[in-house]
Amino acid sequence: MGEVELVLPAATSAAVSTDGKLVGLLVISGLITLLVASLLGLFAVRFRRGSKAGRSRLPNWFSRELETVWTLATVGLFVAIFAWAASQDFALAVPPARSMEIHVVGKQWMWKAEHPGGQREINELHVPAGETIELVLNSQDVIHSFYVPAFRLKQDVVPGHTTRMRFHTEKTGTYRLFCAEYCGTQHSAMIGRVVVMAKEDYADWLTRQPEGDDLEEDGKKLFVSKGCAGCHYGSSQVRAPRLAGVYGSKVPLSDGRVVTADDDYVRDSILQPKRDVVAGFAPIMPSFAGALTEGELVSLTAYIRSLAVTETAR
Repeated sequence: MGEVELVLPAATSAAVSTDGKLVGLLVISGLITLLVASLLGLFAVRFRRGSKAGRSRLPNWFSRELETVWTLATVGLFVAIFAWAASQDFALAVPPARSMEIHVVGKQWMWKAEHPGGQREINELHVPAGETIELVLNSQDVIHSFYVPAFRLKQDVVPGHTTRMRFHTEKTGTYRLFCAEYCGTQHSAMIGRVVVMAKEDYADWLTRQPEGDDLEEDGKKLFVSKGCAGCHYGSSQVRAPRLAGVYGSKVPLSDGRVVTADDDYVRDSILQPKRDVVAGFAPIMPSFAGALTEGELVSLTAYIRSLAVTETAR
């Protein structure tokens, strides 16, 4: 494992922001602690037993004004710290105009990543420097937590839910990847690395990897092999919702609700088809819970998402 690094470099823009907030809070806390300790020491010496310092009661107006000023100063400091930290977090939460999407599945006890071109990795993640990377995270079994200390980023990965995490780094290097949520007997062995490469090196690395079908192609094959095409293709005789252009659109349901067809909606429609029945259609679709792995669900979702892009391009 090598030597333990006591001070990790700030390898992303989020890490710089996080370190700034930590240092700022430490400085403010240190100054307040120093002020309180100094006052305690001053009063302990000045009003020690036997000293001739005056001990008469302070005027009521002075006590009231002092308490008011102290309370307002404390509230103002709290609001200022909150506004400062929140503004940085909101800035980091704004989605970029362009990002590279990489799908990551956590399972006992490994991280499996798939790049847009179909290249796959286990416990390693190669990414180009200077690009915004968006990780689409899913768990195949229990709760995991994707944690890269040098990035100052940690995202819980919960079974049945799709979560996303973005980062942007200009610094090439190799950074440790951990699971930060106890996930079973070999939790401590669920480690890997994130390799940030120059764009030219990353392009060269991609060309040297065995290319499999990308997620959309995998999803298309599953769509046919699992029988989905028999109902949802345009040529089908079964009356079922057509999926071309549905992703990202508003979907009216039989109970009067209107939902947006996002990743969670697609996932729920596959695993719990009777939960959100599309208006005008009978609840005849069987559940695929237990029949599909987490990776297969990710591929099917990617394929259905691609149908919306294809429909828009026409």
